[in-house]
Amino acid sequence: MSLVTDAGGRLRGELVIETIGSFNARRAANSAAGRACGHRGQSRVEPAWGQLMAIERKGWSLLAFLVVVGAALGLCRPEALAQAKMNPGDELRPLFAVPDDIADGNELAQNSCASCHGAGGISVTAGVPNLAGQRPAYLYLEMKAYQSLFWDSGNRADAQMIESVKFLSDDALVKVAAYYASLDPAPPAETGGPTIVDPVQAGKTAAAACAGCHGEAGVSAAAGIPNLIGEDPQYLVAAMKDYKTGLRKNDTMKAMLAALSEADMNHIALFYALQKPARAQTPAEGDVEAGKASAAACAGCHGDQGVSGNPATPSLAGQDAAYLAGALAGYKDGTRNNETMAGFAASLDEAAMKNLAAYYTGLEPRPVNVSKPLSPNEWARKCDRCHGLNGNSTQPTVPALAAQRMDYLEAILRDYQTGARRNSEMAAMADVLSDDDIKGIAAYYSHEKARAAVFVTVPAK
Repeated sequence: MSLVTDAGGRLRGELVIETIGSFNARRAANSAAGRACGHRGQSRVEPAWGQLMAIERKGWSLLAFLVVVGAALGLCRPEALAQAKMNPGDELRPLFAVPDDIADGNELAQNSCASCHGAGGISVTAGVPNLAGQRPAYLYLEMKAYQSLFWDSGNRADAQMIESVKFLSDDALVKVAAYYASLDPAPPAETGGPTIVDPVQAGKTAAAACAGCHGEAGVSAAAGIPNLIGEDPQYLVAAMKDYKTGLRKNDTMKAMLAALSEADMNHIALFYALQKPARAQTPAEGDVEAGKASAAACAGCHGDQGVSGNPATPSLAGQDAAYLAGALAGYKDGTRNNETMAGFAASLDEAAMKNLAAYYTGLEPRPVNVSKPLSPNEWARKCDRCHGLNGNSTQPTVPALAAQRMDYLEAILRDYQTGARRNSEMAAMADVLSDDDIKGIAAYYSHEKARAAVFVTVPAK
């Protein structure tokens, strides 16, 4: 197949070469496709597709078709490929659909959409959304967006959806959107109440095994054992991962972390980050004033007064002195691997290390700039401002969330985070969500009762 363009480079059609046998099979399929796209009666595909010529080559009879853009294909007409710019108010066309439009939309939906989105628009396929009772203008805009992904950027992140809608005209999109909006919504999830994880409580539970060495609230009372409070979760998680993989050498820590998942580590780090900071309850050797003079070289990374402004770099204020001195010795002898720290520690003797440790352990740690996570109910109050009370949108262009599939809601929130779905408002909302937040929000809305909405158009005065 090759595209045919005019002198200005505009698409005029495509040249298709196929065998006579496949032509006959395609003709029958086109008749069915025409009916699926809203045609009543006999297919108009062949006359509309222009000139036909027989080509004999090596005993094969071939047919060449010049498919002219603009052929009369009804709801599947090829000018849908052009993706004309939408006019203001086009997205509201589904609100004006009449019963015949909805019937046409039903016919097209059963042939093109039901295999994925389920009979009656209620999906039984993982990751595929319910469409029944969804807001009509939103459905129309989503299908337009999938068309744009194909023709504007070639992004095939959801190739099946793009292939399903790329040839549909605006009339077809309007009718399909109106059909699904007319249906009763899906019922709430049947798994009982949503399972909500409190990440702080989960962290406290998981951290119980840490208390024997690191103290009840992460404040060390044993020399050589570090405080865990006053550190950003990002740093603590990275440190735990390094112990688990062996990048940091400590057999006890490696064994303790072996069974923990990344979610467990995130919960533990969050729990400690939210505890009231305090200095380690351990003695310190060394000259504090000498350590203070040497610490000037450390402030660029570890912050003035030992409080780091970089979530990946540890704060040193209030840390156990023996642990700090041991860490510096490890960087010097190579048992700890960090090129920057190794270069700094290379010139330090044991006394200088103890002096630095004595200075930092005497400083007051500060609270970490981390807030307690919102509960799913609290997040939902924010989402409801646009998506309607309990996720039942009252705006035709904004989707309802109530009773939507949980796995689908999780997936689209992650897509907004990564940019796979593009919407500035949703990207800003999703950017701050943790994995626990996403799962909690999705579980919350999937268990809410969905309610149909009727939008009444009022004539302009």
